[in-house]
Amino acid sequence: MREKERTIVNKDAELVSSCKKGNIEAFEVLVKKHQKSMLNTAYRMVGNYEDACEIVQDAFFSAYKSIKNFKEKASISTWLSAIVINLSRNHLKQMKIQRNREAFSIDAPVLTDEGKINVEPGSNELSVLEKLEKKDVQQKVQGCINSLHNEFKEVLVLRDIQGFSYDEISDMLKMPEGTVKSRLSRARYALKDCLKKVTGEL
Repeated sequence: MREKERTIVNKDAELVSSCKKGNIEAFEVLVKKHQKSMLNTAYRMVGNYEDACEIVQDAFFSAYKSIKNFKEKASISTWLSAIVINLSRNHLKQMKIQRNREAFSIDAPVLTDEGKINVEPGSNELSVLEKLEKKDVQQKVQGCINSLHNEFKEVLVLRDIQGFSYDEISDMLKMPEGTVKSRLSRARYALKDCLKKVTGEL
């Protein structure tokens, strides 16, 4: 471990120790220190800024409630990321259920006093603004990340975006390191393939 990383871990350990003794200010320092990274993880997982903010808020609330149970075998950033990933998984499951419900009823006739009226389906044509936004590289990248299955998206976000080691990811996701590497390889291939389709490059 590099000297700078060791110093960060030691400072985090001191803050965690203070948090376990009920020091709210120490927890606030941890939040300020890690919230940007956690927000990035959540956003890359769910692809929506507002939802990501809510997930991170819930993650820190959950972390505060259970900080006394935190075993300091892993770093606090690894522990927090695991919480964010789990909450992101739950959010994506809820969104899928919600979309399925909406998809079931969206084209159903509307009942009025005069009888049933069929709803005209909305246009699939993108607005000019949406077309311009689609050209943005960041949106294309995020769109391709969103298209990945969650099991591949998780390892890609944790390794290539957040820079966690294979060992840390293995600990976070509770899976063998070999599985992490295999999923990452497939995720990178799928992402590259998707980007090639949407940009015509790579």
